[in-house]
Amino acid sequence: MGPGCAFFDFDGDGWLDILLINGSDLAPHGRHTTAALYRNNRDGTFTDVTRGSGLDIEIYGFGVTIGDYDNDGREDVYITALGGDHLFHNEGGGHFRDVTREAGIANAAFSTGAAWLDYDRDGKLDLFVANYVQWTQQGDLWCSLDGSTKSYCTPESYKGTSSRLYHNLGGGKFEDVTEKAGLADASSKSLGVTVFDFNNDGWPDLFVANDTQPNKLYRNLQNGRFKEEGLTAGVAFGEDGVARGAMGVDAADYDRSGRQHLIVGNFSNQMMGLYHNEGNGLFVDEAPRSTVGRASLLSLTFGLFFFDYDLDGYPDILAANGHIEEQIGRVQPKIQYAELPLLLHNNGHGKFDQVNAFTKPLVARGAAYGDFDRDGDLDVLVATNNGPAVLYRNDGGNRNHWLQLKLVGTKSNRDGMGAVARVTSAGGAQWQMVHSGSSYCSASDLALTFGLGKDTVATLVEIEWPSGTRQKLTNVPANQQLIVKEP
Repeated sequence: MGPGCAFFDFDGDGWLDILLINGSDLAPHGRHTTAALYRNNRDGTFTDVTRGSGLDIEIYGFGVTIGDYDNDGREDVYITALGGDHLFHNEGGGHFRDVTREAGIANAAFSTGAAWLDYDRDGKLDLFVANYVQWTQQGDLWCSLDGSTKSYCTPESYKGTSSRLYHNLGGGKFEDVTEKAGLADASSKSLGVTVFDFNNDGWPDLFVANDTQPNKLYRNLQNGRFKEEGLTAGVAFGEDGVARGAMGVDAADYDRSGRQHLIVGNFSNQMMGLYHNEGNGLFVDEAPRSTVGRASLLSLTFGLFFFDYDLDGYPDILAANGHIEEQIGRVQPKIQYAELPLLLHNNGHGKFDQVNAFTKPLVARGAAYGDFDRDGDLDVLVATNNGPAVLYRNDGGNRNHWLQLKLVGTKSNRDGMGAVARVTSAGGAQWQMVHSGSSYCSASDLALTFGLGKDTVATLVEIEWPSGTRQKLTNVPANQQLIVKEP
């Protein structure tokens, strides 16, 4: 399946560092690995600082989510893994402490994606963990593509398992409220999760991408519970009414309609899903009739996200692709094991055009974005299966103007997750929500990057905090990262 990755500033120096999640050999094989933490040297290079960081424990890792769960100003790390997840508290000074057991988190399932969110808006970050299937090394099944060599069995061969929701009680403690919140579903086989507000009621909802099972759309009922509405909303299945092999996912308002839409990465021969939010509780998959569908039909997409790579004010799409079967080309000649990443440019009219930005095929898995060199445009980090991660520096996006907003909550959670920022310039108005999760098993920078095109000033910046506080800034100069503290 392969691992995720993260951009985050673990030491608080204002420069994005990198965390790579690694798998391991299963017993009795000999390779044992840890996550890998790289400090940003501020000159385009990074230094491996894993040893002695507290993150250097042996783990069969899959995913990562970043969030300051105790509001102490330092970003904490949650790593999903096969055989038991780990919550690491950022102690400062470049050191993390494993607090999983004392925090009351006991997710020993086959976990994948995860996301922090303040689902009850009490100012403390809660944790959602996506779990995949009931699998053990002892219960592994033998499957084959060609009848002679072992390959991966499809998810239909294994039973599903419920994802988990942990409520932050404060004081470093969490409570498993999965059943109480209405999220228990033992049939799910979940790989990705995104936090968004699809009905614009100010409360964070959840979309969970499932592999060969219906996707789930959980509407926040504002009382500590969620209601599943994926089927009635039109996001549970593909256009043919069949559950697809969904993995990565993200949400954004790509057409300035005022509503967040969904992008979902699927298995090869299924194409991505681009679910347009119609605003009445319904979504329509635009992919089959668009470049998004045609360009992604043969790809197996894991990591993907919306981001404005050219800073023109319209979110584009990046998809990190790679098959799970090394010999897939022998039985399906049009499908390859290593695949090119896919970049789709938003033309500003609700449509996307394919951009040939990549030349080297990858067996890609997780993907994240962030401005690691602080030049204004968004760079990309891709984790690969059985290979090195790839860091793509964006060298052209900052020809346009931009504004980065890093939100710091006071009454709200310190990361500002769930806050909505609206930026108006001469070219129009756009908005984003601070959220974690998204992509596949990965964590992008929590700062919001707005492309302003040729505009040199944002005439109005409006922020709605989860606490209900509203904040306005006027005539903000472009080409800066602005730290905005909740009043």
